[in-house]
Amino acid sequence: MLVVLSPAKKLDWSLRGAPRALTEPEFQQDAAYLAQEARKIGAGGLKKLMKISDKLATLNLERFMQFRPEPAPEQTRPPMHAFAGDTYTGLDATSLDVDALDWAEGHLRILSGLYGVLRPFDAMQPYRLEMGSRLATAQGKSLYDYWGTRLAEALDQAAGEVGAQVVVNCASQEYFGAVARDTLRTRVITPVFKEIRDGAEPKVISFFAKKARGAMARFILENRLTEPEALQAFDTGGYRYTPELSEPDTPVFLRES
Repeated sequence: MLVVLSPAKKLDWSLRGAPRALTEPEFQQDAAYLAQEARKIGAGGLKKLMKISDKLATLNLERFMQFRPEPAPEQTRPPMHAFAGDTYTGLDATSLDVDALDWAEGHLRILSGLYGVLRPFDAMQPYRLEMGSRLATAQGKSLYDYWGTRLAEALDQAAGEVGAQVVVNCASQEYFGAVARDTLRTRVITPVFKEIRDGAEPKVISFFAKKARGAMARFILENRLTEPEALQAFDTGGYRYTPELSEPDTPVFLRES
């Protein structure tokens, strides 16, 4: 199976020396074009576009100004290690063993507003550009318009290269919503993680769900899972598969919290 994650807004650029050689992102030239378009709107435009502070807008304008179509190695980091949000706390990539990292190269993809789709050891430059951003390009008024069907096609190709019959969607709706489902040929399974508190109805709590999605990705990579039914054994953090709330393509995991 192929597991798909969202990126994170927060970056950790402290890694020195990737655990393996980095690869060129599939959509590197698209990323360079989008960085150029983002530069044009300036710090004020970025602030409005992503609803961020003046400080963050200035930082990200500087990043786009420094973005290169062919970056030097010291300008890049592998996204599997550079993203630092809640999902990546759950993934905890730095503690994965060599076999899991090998599996990740073929079986993990990270969606990106700037890069489209990233492999775990692609050479990524620092950026922030959320998929939901309405950055106008020649293709339309948003990044959804820009990427069109290409993300679905890229995921189908990645799944086909490793013989994966299933895409496990551990990404957010903002990001997986950019994947054209009417184009995607591979079956999609979307795990749902809910909390039970004080006997109330189970509900999704964003912070916990993000971390659980990363932990599910780790579970898949560590165990090199290929069959959808194997997902039901996931129990990291106290979650348990709950068949009475689940559908074939939407397994639900509950936890008392």
